[in-house]
Amino acid sequence: MSDALARARSHFLQGVERFEQGRLDDAAQAFEAALALAPGRPSVLSNLGLTRFHQGRFEDAAAHLRAAAQADPNEPSTWVALARCLGQLGEPAEALDALTRALALDKGIAEAWSLRGNLLREARRLPEAAQCFERALALGADPELHRYFLAAVTGGEAPDRPPRAYVETLFDDYADSFQQHLVASLRYQGPQRLVQLLQGQGAARFDAALDLGCGTGLCGALLRPCCGSLTGVDLSERMITQARASGHYDTLQHADVVEALDSAPQCFDLVIAADVFIYVGRLESVFEGVAKVLRPGGWLAFTVERAPDEHDVLLLPSLRHAHSAPYLSRLAQAHGLQLRVLQEAPIREDQGQPVPGWYVLMQVG
Repeated sequence: MSDALARARSHFLQGVERFEQGRLDDAAQAFEAALALAPGRPSVLSNLGLTRFHQGRFEDAAAHLRAAAQADPNEPSTWVALARCLGQLGEPAEALDALTRALALDKGIAEAWSLRGNLLREARRLPEAAQCFERALALGADPELHRYFLAAVTGGEAPDRPPRAYVETLFDDYADSFQQHLVASLRYQGPQRLVQLLQGQGAARFDAALDLGCGTGLCGALLRPCCGSLTGVDLSERMITQARASGHYDTLQHADVVEALDSAPQCFDLVIAADVFIYVGRLESVFEGVAKVLRPGGWLAFTVERAPDEHDVLLLPSLRHAHSAPYLSRLAQAHGLQLRVLQEAPIREDQGQPVPGWYVLMQVG
């Protein structure tokens, strides 16, 4: 082995070690040093691509992974990594092609079947998606998660709540682009409309408010001027980091909404949940917690996607839940809340189409 190749191998091994330690910038630097000494090595290209993927630099990642696949088209893991990257870049057709290449080389890759299933689900090719999820399950993929995926595309029996790890990972990955994507791309107006509805009911000032699923702070920006104290809760730690940077909140908690309600150290005169319950499922436990923390005369304000009256809760192919008006009315009655407003209006857009929903205000007593 030449001196240059030996040094390239040393840099490569350093990169692998640093990647495993989570030192992504250092790992990328080591892989780039290895490539400078030994250009075109597919193992280095693929590892650099994977590092860039985890840094959120998806275009760079795709370029390196394409180069790796061209250099060694017979490595299925490179095609799978490229498919993940292309999915993030909004190139589903190319991602499906990459997965086809991976599965032609090795039909036993559970991750490839899972990724393929989700791409087909998003394309509304639901029977094909179901077959992919079944293959992933048979190959040992996470059973809780993939049964949840299957229920979404088959209309089968869904769990009361989605897998916690799925929701947490979804929003950790989404945190950096969340606000721009939700407002600019999906035309999301939930927080503004809820605050306007509250004001229309004469609820314009709150001593203490709780923002469930606070995300990056969209509700917080609107509530801060009219709250004595404002608490935010989110399941995603990266969302909490963004909310803290916004400066809107007095207190922030990294927790599930039910956990946060059960452990709340104080009571509130507003609990708001904008576009949150769609990722919760059945709401009995949430309403039990809300009933404990709301003061007399306090308000619960939230949005949900609209389900037909004959269903309480539906798990949709989007992996979000929809809730019906009769179900919400029964929950209010069972937990001592008066239904003040039930307004039908779009929640956001999905693939250019308005998503029908409910804007809901309930009050204690």
